[in-house]
Amino acid sequence: MSGHSKWATIKHAKGAADAKRGQMFTKFIKEISIAARMGGGDPASNPRLRTAILKARGANMPKDNIERAIKKGTGELGATTFEELTYEGYGPGGVAVLVEVLTDNKNRAAANVRNLFSKNGGNLGATGSVAYMFARKGVIEYDAETINEDELMEVALEAGADDVSNEDGVLTVTTDPANFETAVEALQAKGYESVSASISMVPDTYTSLDVETTRKVLKLIDKLEEDDDVQNVYSNIDIPEGFEE
Repeated sequence: MSGHSKWATIKHAKGAADAKRGQMFTKFIKEISIAARMGGGDPASNPRLRTAILKARGANMPKDNIERAIKKGTGELGATTFEELTYEGYGPGGVAVLVEVLTDNKNRAAANVRNLFSKNGGNLGATGSVAYMFARKGVIEYDAETINEDELMEVALEAGADDVSNEDGVLTVTTDPANFETAVEALQAKGYESVSASISMVPDTYTSLDVETTRKVLKLIDKLEEDDDVQNVYSNIDIPEGFEE
């Protein structure tokens, strides 16, 4: 069982939080806007914007919403200045937790994240305390029941992917961030539609916990993901096989 496929399992286990469509769209709008502000509104010349749009489309975000977010970022509709921040800490059982924030109020975001950690059995750490445990990777997921694994693997590896794994009905393609878009486009050209595709922080190793502590960690992750300023939450928890919340 590879670490990458474990990551896919974790993200699918936490899919309930991501199912809050309105909240998801708010996060996508912020990411698209800041990508457009930093690199311009043309996806062809702005890799970060292309990736943000890809994620939004994968969640069926309407085209009009995407276009408005781009215009907001370029200043055509009035711009809001967002700041990107990363917080590091530990959850129950000592698991590593990495929180990516996109906010227009740094003080509010810091206070909220710190409060959520302390109220849910964790504690905020210093910069660098857990980030070294993660590596930035492109992660593309597919429904294994509808796709021939060998054929997908051949296309993915030819496009520069690092690994293809199959676990719990999910085919996960991992890439170096520099090869992410090439792999996505090559797979799309062959008719493979992904369940999700993003640049993510993948843990190098995982921490196994008992069922009750696992439940507490997932509650902390849920609470963090519900915060409007939080864009992404990553953890190195290894969810036990057969776990049910």
